Amino acid sequence: MKWSGRRQSENFEDRRGMSSGGKTIIGGGIIGIIILLLNTFGGENVQMLTPILEQMNGGNGAPTEQRDLTAAEIEEGKFIEAILVDTEDVWGKIFQENNMQYERPNLVLFNQAVETECGNATSASGPFYCPADQKVYMDLTFFEELKTKFGAQGGDFATAYVIAHEIGHHVQTLLGTSAKMRQMQEGKSQAEANKLSVALELQADFYAGVWTHYNQKMNNFLEEGDIDEALSAAHAVGDDAIQAKIQGHIVPESFTHGTSAQRKAWFMKGYKSGDINQGDTFAEIR
Repeated sequence: MKWSGRRQSENFEDRRGMSSGGKTIIGGGIIGIIILLLNTFGGENVQMLTPILEQMNGGNGAPTEQRDLTAAEIEEGKFIEAILVDTEDVWGKIFQENNMQYERPNLVLFNQAVETECGNATSASGPFYCPADQKVYMDLTFFEELKTKFGAQGGDFATAYVIAHEIGHHVQTLLGTSAKMRQMQEGKSQAEANKLSVALELQADFYAGVWTHYNQKMNNFLEEGDIDEALSAAHAVGDDAIQAKIQGHIVPESFTHGTSAQRKAWFMKGYKSGDINQGDTFAEIR
């Protein structure tokens, strides 16, 4: 993936130099993995995790100390910022073409714990978007776990796919899709509500594909193997793949993010078409 030479973004926050003041933070281990699985690639349910995270962290996990970033961390930050800039340019163009104004979200990098308007979270939450403050939050240790614990191929474009997915949730917030989905969930059974959640997540995958399509046209940034990296990441976080790995069997009615096949298919549909009007993932459940 070619990314050097991008402009800087005014909406990038690097909080990785801040520590949690010695509080116990959920990281690895089975509890951390379970929480990660509950919330992988979706910030809508972060608030429900807050009481659990606070109890296990021994407090709110507010950053109290600061350190200098390493050279490697600085380079990582530049890469993440470059992806954010590309999402700003692409979605700004798409919104303008549709006579709308794109409000740019912030992207926050953190270590271990972070406070958000959706509640407190730790790295175990996985990357997420908080609609209350319109920010994407991520601890980059997630991407190592994506490889070591879930068998993803890894690579720089796997990271870009995840960021593009979370930005997709921001697009859904701006378009009112997220709010409509929550209204549709009211009064529904858990299984029916889960289907709506799956549709929302698959649409975010579709938007990640649309971003890839446009960004390739604008910046010619893809290199050989990049799309495979994204598809490997999408496969690793499919509900069926996760459940089979963790519990040895799958329970389709409990899916909240979609199967591996669905996630890959919707990403590719967005990538190949570049047409936001082809992303009606809710059509099958109307």
